[in-house]
Amino acid sequence: MNAMASQKNWGNRPWTVEFAPTRRELPPTVDAAIVGGGFTGLAAAAWLKTLAPSKTVALFESDTIGAGSSGHTGGVVLAESAVGDLPGLGDVLAGYQEILKTLQVNADLTLPGAHELGRGNPLPNSPFCWKDSGDLCVVKEVPGGSINPGKVVSALARAAERAGVLLFEHSAVEEVKFSESLRLRSSTGLAHATNVLFATNAFALELNGLQGRAQPAFTTAVMTEPLSEDVIARIGLAERKPFYTVDLPYLWGRMLGSSVIFGCGLVFFEDWRGLYTLNVTEGEALEAFERLENRVRRLHPALQHAKFTHRWGGPICIAEDWKPVFERHPKSKNALVLGAYSGHGVAQSVYLGAWAAEVLLSKRGLPDWK
Repeated sequence: MNAMASQKNWGNRPWTVEFAPTRRELPPTVDAAIVGGGFTGLAAAAWLKTLAPSKTVALFESDTIGAGSSGHTGGVVLAESAVGDLPGLGDVLAGYQEILKTLQVNADLTLPGAHELGRGNPLPNSPFCWKDSGDLCVVKEVPGGSINPGKVVSALARAAERAGVLLFEHSAVEEVKFSESLRLRSSTGLAHATNVLFATNAFALELNGLQGRAQPAFTTAVMTEPLSEDVIARIGLAERKPFYTVDLPYLWGRMLGSSVIFGCGLVFFEDWRGLYTLNVTEGEALEAFERLENRVRRLHPALQHAKFTHRWGGPICIAEDWKPVFERHPKSKNALVLGAYSGHGVAQSVYLGAWAAEVLLSKRGLPDWK
């Protein structure tokens, strides 16, 4: 898997992850093993170690920290899941802010709210109506905002390491023996763990128990060159609120400085390993970028000649009924599986990652979203 990881070409995202873990020795036994070095895994590891400093926590990442979904997301922060609110979910945005504050994470977080867009029943004061398979207007205002994903990944990793988490990059977990004590075999070595959290999202579906239950996909995004304030006002984004559609064809976006990010489209795979060999400069992914840019230019006359500085994409994972998965692993009561946010995981991944840490410490129970 590490060999494949070096081949992926997911484009030129407009942020970077600036973190390299300190080299450590893998102990033969740990209290908790976290598999996956994105938002979920890093938040869970840092939160667990903060609540229980005496516990030994090791995090295994098959590539580099943040190399998967978290480092390639668009950074839109939303309060609800892809299917809306869930029983017992709680106040995601308030919890997210508290976790970031406690872990000293500078996220460049802004929460001006978000626009839900649709092709019918527009708000009387909709700030824009774009041309996109009909009139695409604002139909609802919801809580939300945006972050800098690179900063969040980097700061969460620093928080985890500062708390004493052992972080291992290029350390794919290749096998887990499920028994009373779980044995993990990775390229770093063997380790026994009392508890395990699988936070691999669209990857390693056989390992995390989601094979046949979740669909890996790749979603695309583009970013315009910096726009003048006049153009930003003309296209209706002067309030700088992120947006997403509630009907099809899907479209989402946000401001980054004076540029606009637009995203849509999914490339599906029969096998999650296809994510490693996908190349955004060819095939179905390239066609998706070209369609998206042409679509953006047709939204509004002010965007007719828009130029784009970035094309990139990243994995998402879609489970049954588009609900996130947060449950015990089918093979062990001492293992948790958390992921499949269906594109709505920027805040939820951190919020639920901290919740998972509390479950591993027997301080909290699991939700019932089945």
